[in-house]
Amino acid sequence: MARTRAGWDWLKGPEPWSRRMLAGDLASAAVLALVGVGVDELSKSSGLKTVLGVVAVVSLVLLRRRLPATTLVVGAAASALLPGVFLVMVLLGWSAGRRIVGVGRALGAFLLAFLAQVGLTLVDQWAQMRPVLVLVFTTLMFLAATVMPGLASRYWHQRRTLLSALQERNDRLLRERTMVAGQARLRERQRIAQDMHDSLGHQLALIAVHTGALEVDPALTDRQREAVGVLRQASVAAMHELREVVGILRDGVEAPAPVEEAQPAARGVAGIAGIVEAARAAGTDVRLGTAGQPRPLVAACDHAAYRIVQEALTNAYKHAPGSPITVELRYEDDSLVVEIANGPAGDRVPGEVVSGGQGLTGLRERARLVGGMVHAGATEDGGFRVAGVLPYGTEPAGIVEDVADDFGQRSQARELALKGAPPLDWAALDRELSVPVRTRTGGVAMGCGIAVAAVVLLLIVMGAAVVMLVGSADNALIGRAEYDAVHVGESEESVRGRLPSGDSVLTGGMDRKGPPRPEDSQCLVLLSTDNTEWSADDTVFRFCFRDGKLVDKQAYQVKQ
Repeated sequence: MARTRAGWDWLKGPEPWSRRMLAGDLASAAVLALVGVGVDELSKSSGLKTVLGVVAVVSLVLLRRRLPATTLVVGAAASALLPGVFLVMVLLGWSAGRRIVGVGRALGAFLLAFLAQVGLTLVDQWAQMRPVLVLVFTTLMFLAATVMPGLASRYWHQRRTLLSALQERNDRLLRERTMVAGQARLRERQRIAQDMHDSLGHQLALIAVHTGALEVDPALTDRQREAVGVLRQASVAAMHELREVVGILRDGVEAPAPVEEAQPAARGVAGIAGIVEAARAAGTDVRLGTAGQPRPLVAACDHAAYRIVQEALTNAYKHAPGSPITVELRYEDDSLVVEIANGPAGDRVPGEVVSGGQGLTGLRERARLVGGMVHAGATEDGGFRVAGVLPYGTEPAGIVEDVADDFGQRSQARELALKGAPPLDWAALDRELSVPVRTRTGGVAMGCGIAVAAVVLLLIVMGAAVVMLVGSADNALIGRAEYDAVHVGESEESVRGRLPSGDSVLTGGMDRKGPPRPEDSQCLVLLSTDNTEWSADDTVFRFCFRDGKLVDKQAYQVKQ
């Protein structure tokens, strides 16, 4: 079992070989083997050659992933001796083009395969055809059926690899930029928090200490002591709020208040009623409404709702004093909607409002930190409306969305990762793409041009060969009656005058396949017109001349 698993791991090679890929390879091997059997049948190959061709096709298809260069060379050699293996060279060329790492190794493998195919084809067909014709046809067929698929596969694979590398490196660049942006934002927040803590914290602590000491001064009246107490409570509340703001700036989340420090009022949804009542006590017309089933919120969202109402009321006091204000809390299915609207502003003295212009910006940032949003704008009646949408659960907004995807490839890289694509082998990638881009693309373009030119030339040569074959058929065919009408002893001139010239590729090498020729004789070989394409043998007529006379004539069978 262990040996079988080890053999399976070796067979599938470095690439992941799924069951789907295995089924595809087996299906390809079956189709190519079946077509090869048909080619063997048309070429009148023996049963042994057919069986060897089927075994070779299946083995080469299954081993091409693990041994791309070896299968290419072996397949080229086998295709020269086994006609049914020729079609598998297209698949082997495609596989070797994309899997052989390095331009030098790929060039060497294809050159060795070419030499093996041409050399063995010349040896096998030496006695039947002209060597130059065999060399030309074999070279053109190798360029068209093996080199062109290899170049196309290599170009396609390098393009896919380069795009994958760019996508992964772009995603890495975006992550690094996200980290840099996050660190810069965190440093800036910490700096602001430190400044607020050192300046405002110190001043508020002094106010709290002095008001606390002043509150117990026996020289104050009860009304003065009550006013000082309000100031002390306000300074203590301001210190608590400053601590929370500093926590948000430092960590991006709400800082929990110490349990032992009592707060003057809840700073959450529960405290909204308190600030509404305080506004009414100050003479402002404020109405509070609630819709839906109240639901608990996490601390950060709860405090954000309180701050939205507080800031909106403050803005209404400043910009529209005396106008009625409506505060509404709506508990939706997935979020809390806080809406504050006021009527149109009355007449006021220009320049009387002092505002830093940062309140709404701070509300939007606070809502963004908890995954919500804030909208502010004028209403149709001339008033102003502030609305915030806050989720019930905390959904921190990622800083990644603030970083632009310059190349537009982040989603594609994530899709590749989700599909289970294997990580890139950067060492192999660097070796594969080590050739300069201009040289690599120029080489691929030149190779594809050579392959296309080879295909065109092959078609031209094949067309010319067909025309030549048809034209030379009349120079190589006679009937049985014409053969019988020729008698030994007749003059060579008389016999050649009645017979075709025999100058045809159809009769090449057939004079050496029959019975031994007479010594010092020159022979004319012709084919019988009674031969059919379904016959396994061809009938050959041979006429041998010596000293100007016909000294021998033979009729014999030659296997096609």
